[in-house]
Amino acid sequence: MIAKSNEFLLINERLVLTKIGKPRSAKGLATFCARIAGEKLASKIIILDLTSIETAPADYFVVCDCTVDVQVKALSDEIMRRCTKFSLQKPKIEGYDTGDWVLLDFFDVVLHIMRKEIRDFYKIEKLWGDAKFLQIDNLGAARSVKHDEILENYF
Repeated sequence: MIAKSNEFLLINERLVLTKIGKPRSAKGLATFCARIAGEKLASKIIILDLTSIETAPADYFVVCDCTVDVQVKALSDEIMRRCTKFSLQKPKIEGYDTGDWVLLDFFDVVLHIMRKEIRDFYKIEKLWGDAKFLQIDNLGAARSVKHDEILENYF
């Protein structure tokens, strides 16, 4: 059964938040990107909270994978469209032309959109194993998850 309101979608008796507002913090921006990735059917979406790591290049990484390069580019384009919609600073982009691994750098938040094969090869989550791992729940909030669960389920 599917029922819809302006802010929520009920799918098989599970409430899913559909409205995404303007982010107001780095964590909010990471959650914003992760939720858009979910809308565009990216898989294995994870947020790495790097705030406790002194040498980290950003406060948050958002990592997800897509099945084909067209999906990688579509997700990148949607993030850019939403940045314009909410008057956010547009990120610096790397890798868009190849579509294998697109990096959107917001400075405090870096979004890694990869084809599945690329993600399986580089395993960024293992490189940043000291980070706190977060996932988006059905209500659109970032919730902490155990490292072992992610590494076992994803690789």
